[in-house]
Amino acid sequence: MANDKKNIKEKKPKFSPYWIYGILIALFLGFQLFGDSSSSGGSKTTTSDFFKFLANGDVEKIDIVKNTRVARVYLTDEAESKEEHKSSKQQPFIPSVSALPNYKFEFGDLQNFENRLNEIIEDLDTKPVVEFDTETDTFGNLLIGILPFILLIGVWIFIMRRMSGGAGGGAGGQIFNIGKSKAKLFDQNTEVKTSFKDVAGLEGAKEEVQEIVDFLKFPEKYTTLGGKIPKGALLVGPPGTGKTLLAKAVAGEAKVPFFSLSGSDFVEMFVGVGASRVRDLFKQAKEKSPSIIFIDEIDAIGRARGKNAMSGSNDERENTLNQLLTEMDGFGTNTNVIVLAATNRADILDKALMRAGRFDRQIYVDLPDVRERKEIFEVHLRPLKKAKDLDTDFLSKQTPGFSGADIANVCNEAALIAARNGKKEVDKQDFLDAVDRIIGGLEKKNKIITPSEKKAVAFHEAGHATVSWMLEHAAPLVKVTIVPRGRSLGAAWYLPEERLIVRPEQMLDEMCAALGGRAAEQVIFGKISTGALSDLEKVTKQARAMVTIYGLSDKIGNLTYYDSSGQSEYGFTKPYSEQTAELIDKEISDIIEEQYDRAVALLEANKDKLTELAEELLDKEVIFKDNLERIFGKRAFEKEEAEVKSEEKTEGSETTEVSGK
Repeated sequence: MANDKKNIKEKKPKFSPYWIYGILIALFLGFQLFGDSSSSGGSKTTTSDFFKFLANGDVEKIDIVKNTRVARVYLTDEAESKEEHKSSKQQPFIPSVSALPNYKFEFGDLQNFENRLNEIIEDLDTKPVVEFDTETDTFGNLLIGILPFILLIGVWIFIMRRMSGGAGGGAGGQIFNIGKSKAKLFDQNTEVKTSFKDVAGLEGAKEEVQEIVDFLKFPEKYTTLGGKIPKGALLVGPPGTGKTLLAKAVAGEAKVPFFSLSGSDFVEMFVGVGASRVRDLFKQAKEKSPSIIFIDEIDAIGRARGKNAMSGSNDERENTLNQLLTEMDGFGTNTNVIVLAATNRADILDKALMRAGRFDRQIYVDLPDVRERKEIFEVHLRPLKKAKDLDTDFLSKQTPGFSGADIANVCNEAALIAARNGKKEVDKQDFLDAVDRIIGGLEKKNKIITPSEKKAVAFHEAGHATVSWMLEHAAPLVKVTIVPRGRSLGAAWYLPEERLIVRPEQMLDEMCAALGGRAAEQVIFGKISTGALSDLEKVTKQARAMVTIYGLSDKIGNLTYYDSSGQSEYGFTKPYSEQTAELIDKEISDIIEEQYDRAVALLEANKDKLTELAEELLDKEVIFKDNLERIFGKRAFEKEEAEVKSEEKTEGSETTEVSGK
């Protein structure tokens, strides 16, 4: 019975203010069409016919409306019985109490009409009654007077309904809902296909966020010992490492409401909107608690306050941040509402936002290592039609320094390359070509290059290959090419070791190998070119880092001028004296010149082998590790774990030193 009553109530039409508008419009039209019954009665006739009727004595009364120049004619009873006048009186749509005219017509000039009328009436024995009248549309005038007020009231009601979140779209969808939160809600009714199974690697970070989900599912497990549920967790790491993917997995795994939005969603051109949206977001989250709020790219609103002395241009962003700080841990309490946030610029976030009690946990999501890259490859290889003998261990070793997003791009690019070549499955070579394409750029085999330039590029790249082969700590070379790719005219591809700690001799060997290209030009041609731009840029950065960041210079000592917080207190001034600045510049220059001289000496001692390698490079355009082994012999100090297997000798590799710009 209760359900039947509920259904009956639901079936009843809901009251709408538009009904009132419709009734008012209908009444107005009704009054206009049928309100003046006298104007609707009477057949139309002409002035000449009227004068005939008048001369015949058929007219009893004439009603002349001066302002509309319309005359209404009332016939005598005897005239109405005549055959010619029987159809003169029309029946109105609405019955009228007053008598209706038999005829009506429009006349021209009133004075002429009146003179003619008086002439005919003078000759009549029975004179008709002549009345003059002026008509006014009372209802129409009244409506025109109050219509502006009706429109103003209607617009005001419309605006108030929109501002109160009524009909016309969800929160934030309309201009009047601008203070509403733009967060997208994921709950049990929303299907989110991403789960923790789709997040490969990141074991430590995954464990942390899984525990956050457990906090909300089984809070008593943690609170029985007196512990408190953390207020928030901040995911920090380089771009593409899977921070947002982790949040998607939380949305898919958690059986609690999950609010997702970006930091830029709080920013608007209107004053006070950001703080209003923060309040509305936490209000919704508290109503649906336990719940999770995820703010992607929180640095859009979480930047440190008080760093801009140029007036109040950032006041709106700071107000938004202040409101967020208050909501996360202010005077009021947010029970069972956990805030997840992601950023790759944690160094610029406000200290108040990073303190315990707000973001209790900072989860660092780092670039994946070899083992984690293998797991990521296995996830992204699932939808591909790959070759059966595809070795994921090999692929993971060929992609050091790649993030999860980079690996996804490699897999997609390999599938596109295989399809472009008409293959039925994606094989190893497609993946190596994809790595080359992503790192070096698109091949430009038809690029116009003169023979002398091509020879210079060949010796430049051969110089890189020769010096790196002769040095112990230089990265093992895999492939050298003089085919233009991207912005470079040639490239040498290396497979560097994944080091956590770098020693000075390792950095110096890498710098020497990078300068091998320019050194080869000096040794062979006796002159240098602009082709070493990228090499010089890399070497200068490394030398400056050795001196000013890592404290690896004997003359400067164990000092660093690096500020890891990114909030330098020195402003536009240097944290050292002019004398020290000169010493730093000289030390950087000495380090680079020393390694350049070292590279020149190595190439002078192996000039014949350098020339042989360059000639082979000019002939084949692409050479691999086995070509260097044939010319130089095996590297005596090559480490077993860093060695590229001989069966992979004809395959390309990964991180590149691009030269020959």
